Amino acid sequence: MTRLLRFSRGTFPMLLGLLLAMPPIAGAAETVRIETDVAYLGPKRQEKGDLYLPAVQTKRERFPAVVIIHGGGWSGGDKGSAREINIGTTLAGHGYVAFSINYVLAAKNRPVWPQNLYDCKTAVRWLRKNADRLHIDAQHIGVIGGSAGGHLAAMLAVTDAKAGLDPPAPYGDYSCRVQAAVDLYGPIDLTTFHLDMLPGTREKNPEIYRLASAGTYAAKDEPPILIVHGTADKVVPLEQSQRFAEILKKVGAPHEFIVVEGAPHSFDLQPKQRDLRPAVLGFFDRYLKISTIR
Repeated sequence: MTRLLRFSRGTFPMLLGLLLAMPPIAGAAETVRIETDVAYLGPKRQEKGDLYLPAVQTKRERFPAVVIIHGGGWSGGDKGSAREINIGTTLAGHGYVAFSINYVLAAKNRPVWPQNLYDCKTAVRWLRKNADRLHIDAQHIGVIGGSAGGHLAAMLAVTDAKAGLDPPAPYGDYSCRVQAAVDLYGPIDLTTFHLDMLPGTREKNPEIYRLASAGTYAAKDEPPILIVHGTADKVVPLEQSQRFAEILKKVGAPHEFIVVEGAPHSFDLQPKQRDLRPAVLGFFDRYLKISTIR
């Protein structure tokens, strides 16, 4: 059941209270609204999404939106994990509609590609379909994800209908293109991994692994992409993001690359090594907050 929660810094459960108690940055709102377990994939799917909404809305105001994609090796993770709460509350507190989603997960002998990507693209379409109710500027939607979610976020940025990876349904009348993407330490060249989400092994099915890699599709006309990676990452090598930045530079695609010295794998927007909120919010502001009044 979907429910609407309104909270402030002193009334939300302990985890959110700890996150919100961290030092604020200029312009942050004191409250956001959360709508949980939204059936964005339809009533027959168990995967749901959580909406993080700005607390104050006027009738004429439109907010850019950002889809949040959790990590977990494509086989685990959850929309309500600490990193996703941190990102969702940060975005909503700064004038964004954020949508943290669950998507179909892989298991041993149960590959899910490309349905997991389809689910993420469907979330973009769902936001556009519900733009009027949620006061969304449907022309300015971004995506952010960490680890496996970073890979899926990058795939949303670099694939369009020509790549053959847009889901046929639901909401096929709406575009699933994004206008900006943030890839937090996501694997980009999947040909160097063995993954349960893909059928077979990389040795037996190298073409599938290549076609599931974001670097395969990079082109000059991609939306802006911000890549963030820590130097102490022992799960996804820093070289993955370095390679992605090199590919984007070679094709002339707009991108930024932030290396966080000493940061391990799986951090949110406030790792102890560096507060990333100004950089991530600044990036989204540049490309998504083009016009918010209609």
